[in-house]
Amino acid sequence: MSHNLTLAQNHAFDLARTLVVPVILFQPEREFGVMVSSEYDGNQDAIVHEYDPWCPAHRAG
Repeated sequence: MSHNLTLAQNHAFDLARTLVVPVILFQPEREFGVMVSSEYDGNQDAIVHEYDPWCPAHRAG
């Protein structure tokens, strides 16, 4: 978990590209967390963003 949104976003993007699976960036309270999308069963309102390594909008370049 992280209190820094920018740090959490960077980790989420890197994790999605490394694992080559979609990951969820979520904020259940004051901290941000990242996990594989298929494993997330928390509150849908807590989701900040989903990073999909196959989405062209997220590719650098």
